[in-house]
Amino acid sequence: MLVEAGYGRSMGDYEHVLVKREDDTVTITMNRPARRNSLSEPHLRELLAAFTEAGESDATGIVLAGAGPVFSAGHDFADVAARDLSAVRALLRLCTDVMGAVQSVPQVVLARVHGLATAAGCQLVASCDLAVAAASAAFALPGGKGGWFCHTPAVPVARAVGRKRLMELALTGDAIDAATALDWGLVNRVVPDADLDEAVAELLARATRGSRASKALGKRTLYAQLDRPEQDAYALALEVMASASQLPGAREGMAAFLEKRNPEWPD
Repeated sequence: MLVEAGYGRSMGDYEHVLVKREDDTVTITMNRPARRNSLSEPHLRELLAAFTEAGESDATGIVLAGAGPVFSAGHDFADVAARDLSAVRALLRLCTDVMGAVQSVPQVVLARVHGLATAAGCQLVASCDLAVAAASAAFALPGGKGGWFCHTPAVPVARAVGRKRLMELALTGDAIDAATALDWGLVNRVVPDADLDEAVAELLARATRGSRASKALGKRTLYAQLDRPEQDAYALALEVMASASQLPGAREGMAAFLEKRNPEWPD
């Protein structure tokens, strides 16, 4: 594993990803630039392990990035083409597990996107809690103009951009630029390429303020209620919010507000 000097301590021991810890942030960098960070089985297994390791740490935020000229070109066709049906199904299950890990870890996960994010690479962006893109970034579900339609990448993208925009992405296969991705809700910010790291750090710092336990419960509940009917979503959110009022972080936050002082978070 390669770790740049001066960027905090390393975590894990991986071949296809770089993992580093700096203060309360873990950065997971896909590191297959020669393959455009395509998602082979070994790469996916390492991403899953890295997210699991980071999720079990006391970090408050995770940044997902890509080394080289693009964020990720999606599935590695050299890996897929040699597989039979059962093996492709297993590969897609592994990829789905990675997307699930991104959303199930207690930390805020932010995608740092530069260059292209296509197919399962676009799926990764849509699966992250937040995303900041360089102005030069582009996003696509290219299977619509190829031979292997982007069925699984479309799942989280649909939930980010809505039905009509999903249909345009998935059926045309054409890329959209960063400004369009911002307008459609696929990313939270678009900034000049030179400002990408600063913008990532700024948004992550704001998104990780407050009680860690409260934030982790909040993230889990948000995902749990998103696709439920409104009444079911309210029933779930009401019970969780009532229970959460008894947590130490909630108690401290309310006491600090009433006492007009800065909170001292217990977690």
